[in-house]
Amino acid sequence: MQNQMYSAKIKEAMNWLSTQPNVLFLGQSVCYGGTGCYDSLLEVPNDKKMEFPVAENLQIGVSVGLAINGIVPVSVVPRWNFLLCATDQIVNHLDKFPALSDGKNTPKVIIRVAVGSEKPINPQEQHKGNFSQAFRLMCDSIDIIECKDPESILPAYQKAYFRNDGKSTIVVEFPDYGK
Repeated sequence: MQNQMYSAKIKEAMNWLSTQPNVLFLGQSVCYGGTGCYDSLLEVPNDKKMEFPVAENLQIGVSVGLAINGIVPVSVVPRWNFLLCATDQIVNHLDKFPALSDGKNTPKVIIRVAVGSEKPINPQEQHKGNFSQAFRLMCDSIDIIECKDPESILPAYQKAYFRNDGKSTIVVEFPDYGK
């Protein structure tokens, strides 16, 4: 029951984000099934979604480019372990834009990522990591918000969208909540 509430709150947050005029969702399984993220985006209009192949570094690079041009990308990566493939774009590019531009260029990207679910099947160590603390240590201008309960989800995404402090946000979800 608690897991259903968590999933419902994620869907509510995605639907809310989709009402914002400059938001675009991109990533794996945003248009087509294949990961647990797909169901949370079913009510998001198709013209607000862009499907990507398994190419996380490219996806985050495109997200940065979109953000530089005024779009607020919600870049969906199903698991932290996959987001590691985009560490270069996150740490060396997105995080450094404010410093490299003396605060004049502060692209806002919302990265949606989950700690891999262990139930009903344990996917083993390469699919269930939580690298929030490591990214906090590597990034100066990216906020990492861990949504450990359902009530924290919508406020996290609203903060990420409305922020004007020059930071991008990694929002971390926990699909096993309540299981």
